Amino acid sequence: MPQNIADMLLKMGLLTKAQYDQAALEQKNNNEPLAATMVRMGMVTENVAMQFMSRQFNVPAMDLSNFQVEPAVIKLIRPDIANKFMVIPIKRLGRALTLAMIDPSDIFALEDIKFLTGLDVKPVVAGYSAVKKLLEQHYPLGKDIQVIASGGQLSQVKDEAIESLPEDEDAALEGLEGDIEMEMVDEEAQDEDLADVQQAGSSTPVVKMVNYIMTEAVRRGASDIHVEPYEKIFRIRLRQDGVLQTLMEPPMRMKAPLVSRIKIMSKLDVTERRKPQDGRIAIKVLNKKIDLRVSTLPVLFGEKVVMRILDAGSLTLDLANFGFTELALKNFIKAIHAPYGIVLITGPTGSGKTTTLYSALSQMNTPDKHILTVEDPIEYNLKGVNQIQAEMGIGFTFDVALRAMLRQAPNIIMLGEIRDGPTAAIAVKAALTGHLVLSTLHTNDAPSSVSRLIDMGIEPFLVASSTVLIQAQRLVRRICKACKEPFQVNSQSLIDMGFKAEEVAGVTYYKGKGCPICNNTGYKGRVGLYEVMPITPEIRDLILNREAVTSIRAKAVEQGMLTLRMDAWGKVKQGMTTVEEMFRETAEG
Repeated sequence: MPQNIADMLLKMGLLTKAQYDQAALEQKNNNEPLAATMVRMGMVTENVAMQFMSRQFNVPAMDLSNFQVEPAVIKLIRPDIANKFMVIPIKRLGRALTLAMIDPSDIFALEDIKFLTGLDVKPVVAGYSAVKKLLEQHYPLGKDIQVIASGGQLSQVKDEAIESLPEDEDAALEGLEGDIEMEMVDEEAQDEDLADVQQAGSSTPVVKMVNYIMTEAVRRGASDIHVEPYEKIFRIRLRQDGVLQTLMEPPMRMKAPLVSRIKIMSKLDVTERRKPQDGRIAIKVLNKKIDLRVSTLPVLFGEKVVMRILDAGSLTLDLANFGFTELALKNFIKAIHAPYGIVLITGPTGSGKTTTLYSALSQMNTPDKHILTVEDPIEYNLKGVNQIQAEMGIGFTFDVALRAMLRQAPNIIMLGEIRDGPTAAIAVKAALTGHLVLSTLHTNDAPSSVSRLIDMGIEPFLVASSTVLIQAQRLVRRICKACKEPFQVNSQSLIDMGFKAEEVAGVTYYKGKGCPICNNTGYKGRVGLYEVMPITPEIRDLILNREAVTSIRAKAVEQGMLTLRMDAWGKVKQGMTTVEEMFRETAEG
């Protein structure tokens, strides 16, 4: 809603300046129409807002309370676009599409929908509750998202939100106006002209499509973008809060040009499709500098591309905000301030291990400390920390880098990962000679890391004497605070899963109903689960005696360690996450 409209509402006495400021702040955070925010917050009634909009913009007001929308018309707009702008397509007559909106002054919504449908959009104003009801009815969570194009052409995507770095990429992204026709490459041709594909990858519609995908991924807070070719569909998915969601399914003819565009931006070999390639894109999206780590992989029906989004501005380094319990945080901080030894962070890819390590380094990063890291890849630049990029292709592996680092007399060493026996052996040697070593390991829980190190060839007495603490972690999705509501769970099903009756008695469960703020997922953001196991004298004795993992876990729990399942259950009882998330990310124990 433009500022002058808000001024008119103020002058008419329909809302106060304080109310407008509050609604504007809420709208900025939620990315929904300001009119919808005002109605949702009870600042103006639906009828007042609807009649005001109708008069101000000279558009019809429409009662949708009992309106039935044709399925063919609903399919004209993607679910993510409909929910983002809170709009409903009402009817289509030739090239004219009637669109019910809460805020008909939303030029961006009108332009985007015109671009995606290729139709002339005629807005009508409707009530907030009626539009919300129709959105929930016709655009449920999980519905496939399609790209709608007209006349076999890709329509225009706004690209002013994104610019590439370095400078030489900018010329391809700026000054692009109107729809531009493009000869697409025949995907079925066996003797495909690679020069034509490369040229198509630099054509305006493809540039704009890639820009749109990257901008939308950053706007939604996605961690990575997946470009996936299949036999009959071409799919783009975003990983949001650890879960993949379909963004769009472009036409098959876009497959080669779109991948080619990404490879051009990454400075990869466009003609090489038989082996994997890795690259990097530095861009500026929504006034934020973003790094994209690009990985291509040959698959059955083309090349799969994954772009990992690294936003240094969103990196949280305050351990207090991670979701640690008080005892777990105390034990972890004590371990990272030990004078020497190994601190291990374990968990699968995407469980936040690197972020935890960076946060630990930020706490220890003082002028009197010499910190060296070796990573593959270096995800974020840490001021005051000497970071080394491992290069497997030239033999500069973790163990080689670690040997060289020890000659630099560091106080603290961070290894991106202990992958093999030689690296583990040098890490243990470094820990026993006065260095604090932080690293990651791929195991399912903290006690299993002991047997993993022994399997790598490290003697039990070396594991016991060098290791200070082992921490396993996972990330679960937080319930969206805007649409959080109580939810009934069958207690017997939890008892059948191993919980005691007294544990589940009297617990209030919550879930997210789904709203525009969380893209109708019911979740917004993530919180960590932590299994923090200090190596106490008792656990050290068990390791020396080669006791089973179950015995080590039992002793650690006896001494106060929460398993991942226990920590998840605590966050369910606090209303932070759901039972489904607990079972999705943790095993019984």
